[in-house]
Amino acid sequence: MGWELYFTAATAVVAVIFAGILSRKISSANTGNQEMQNIAEAIQDGAASFLKREYKILFVFVLIVSAILFIFIDLDVAEKYAGSYRLARLESLPAFTMSYILGAACSALTGYIGMNVAVRANVRTAAQAKEGLNKALNLAFSSGTVMGMSVVGISLIGIILVYGTFRSVEVLAAFAFGASSIALFARVGGGIFTKAADVGADLVGKVEAGIPEDDPRNPATIADNVGDNVGDVAGMGADLFESYSGSIIAAMSLVIVATLAWEGRPDYRILGYYPLLIMAIGVISSIFGTFLVRTKEDADMGTLLWALRKGIFGSGLFVVIGAFILTSQLDLDMNLLWVVIVGLVAGNIIGLATEYYTAYEYKPTQDLSAQAEAGAGPIIIGGLSVGMLSTVVPVLTLCAAIALTYNLAGLYGIALAAVGMLSTLGITLASDAYGPVADNAGGIAEQAGLPAEVRERTDALDSLGNTTAATGKGFAIGSAVLTALALMATYTQTTGITSVDLLNYKVLIGLLIGSLMPFVFSALTMGAVGKAAMAMVEEVRRQFREMPGIMNGTEKPDSNKAVDIATTGAIKEMMIPGVIAIATPIIVGIVLEAEALGGLLIGSIGSGALLALMMANAGGAWDNAKKFIELGNSGGKGSEAHKAAVVGDTVGDPFKDTSGPSINILLKLMAIVAVVFGPLFLSSPAVGGPPPGVGGPPAGISAPAADGPPPGVGGPPSAGSKRPASR
Repeated sequence: MGWELYFTAATAVVAVIFAGILSRKISSANTGNQEMQNIAEAIQDGAASFLKREYKILFVFVLIVSAILFIFIDLDVAEKYAGSYRLARLESLPAFTMSYILGAACSALTGYIGMNVAVRANVRTAAQAKEGLNKALNLAFSSGTVMGMSVVGISLIGIILVYGTFRSVEVLAAFAFGASSIALFARVGGGIFTKAADVGADLVGKVEAGIPEDDPRNPATIADNVGDNVGDVAGMGADLFESYSGSIIAAMSLVIVATLAWEGRPDYRILGYYPLLIMAIGVISSIFGTFLVRTKEDADMGTLLWALRKGIFGSGLFVVIGAFILTSQLDLDMNLLWVVIVGLVAGNIIGLATEYYTAYEYKPTQDLSAQAEAGAGPIIIGGLSVGMLSTVVPVLTLCAAIALTYNLAGLYGIALAAVGMLSTLGITLASDAYGPVADNAGGIAEQAGLPAEVRERTDALDSLGNTTAATGKGFAIGSAVLTALALMATYTQTTGITSVDLLNYKVLIGLLIGSLMPFVFSALTMGAVGKAAMAMVEEVRRQFREMPGIMNGTEKPDSNKAVDIATTGAIKEMMIPGVIAIATPIIVGIVLEAEALGGLLIGSIGSGALLALMMANAGGAWDNAKKFIELGNSGGKGSEAHKAAVVGDTVGDPFKDTSGPSINILLKLMAIVAVVFGPLFLSSPAVGGPPPGVGGPPAGISAPAADGPPPGVGGPPSAGSKRPASR
């Protein structure tokens, strides 16, 4: 390995060590009284039970996909032994299979680590909230930082292991495939669980029974707390792991595939490692940024937001400085630095726009709260309007970023912008992942009967978490668009497609199917939440009906039953959306061939980006509109406006925590499937060279003094073979 990989590996190890130090710090914190500990233990047991059952199912799924990869990619049975009954022999290590399994394992591991720390941090955050707001923020944020640093550290280690072993970006795509597979199921399954429990708790507890949120008398309260961890922590961790890995691999693919084999120009070799080096700088910058996150005890929402912004903006500044030094020392074109800056700026603009439409400090959410005074219908209509309008700034920002980066560095520039956008993921994920911990802390405080000021502090952190969660989803969706575009470019290189002709009826069919996929996927996941939620609602109603002593405190609700219902529903309902997401691009590729699959990817990116943004932001606006009312506005808790806002929040829950964030995984997963299986869909070798900006060096960077790339690199596939030559 070169120094680039060693340097990146060192920063990855530092990230993992930093996560370990913070984890020990969290474990040593005060756990509060015995009642708090009992509640926390119930949440831990429920979360562990769900994750164990989910991972058992995913283990079987990974084995099945691994077998398919082994037969059709590693053994290449279809190509080598078409029309023959001879036994295929493996000529080398099963690289694709091994890479896929490692990607899946790493994705699952990050989810497990994040959830394991979160379920220990929640009770400790509640205990810290008794002493002050800043202490509670610090501990909850430390928990989120463990997740952030684990994601970036494990991702970089996994990529380095795969590339260092096989020296193939094609094999790296299999790593991304494994990560995306687990991420999709984890996000969908966890999202179904958490929203089924949340809806059941809200509709029966708040609306029908008139009891507070997180009331210990509600059988769904523990399940709701469990859901925060399995969906918003474990699911989100796997989600952003695949976003981070996918952005790196997409950028490396576009450069290494086209230029790595050109001899005599080390600057072109370094371009392939440049994304890794930027991420390594981002790791160190994120660690520095975490020390900037502090607040004062009487902080309002604006002050809390600024506390997190200091860390995020500071990390971004460190990345720019580090990228400047790196680019200068490597004597690379400064256009690359500007691309990274564009990615960072675009990500922050999307985050700020999301914050404006979802935080209750701003007019859109406040107006939404006022609409609740007229009933559930107006607030639902208003929330949909807010969500749709909120797509304008992010989409225009992405358009500007794409135009700028393409003109600066070609398609490589677009991929590198996604890297820049996610370079500070270590801290941006921390600001997102801390939210469920604060939410759980508030639930524990309510159930344990802690003083009112404790719940006020945890509620302040929870409201902030809703905003940062929406911001984090904006980052993920924005980077997903850029990464999916880059992966599509990689797909065209893998298959040798020179263009995607929209006048070709097969391509048009593929485009329409691709545009349809986010809607079908969202319908399935929303329906899954509805089914699981109905089962939860009926169970809570049954317990209230058959156990009247629950309401007066003489009987304890059966929380385990509620957890089991949510678990069973989530496991059952998550499979169909996940399988469809993987099967559809393969079917389109087989039936309509490679160019039509390119159309599918284009359609999915266009409709998916808009739908994901709309759903995530509408859900966040509904949630914070409810919290704004609970602060005493528009009649406060228990008012008719509050009941209407709860209904809006109920609709918004699967929007923002199940369907919306899952769409960005869908876009990248279908693109990755296309890259991995693309060569199998070619009816004949492609004719012609690669499209502009794909097969050669990035725009704005001088071409090497050579006759051209070696065979199989940057041009059409070798004659007689559907798979390009090994890199």
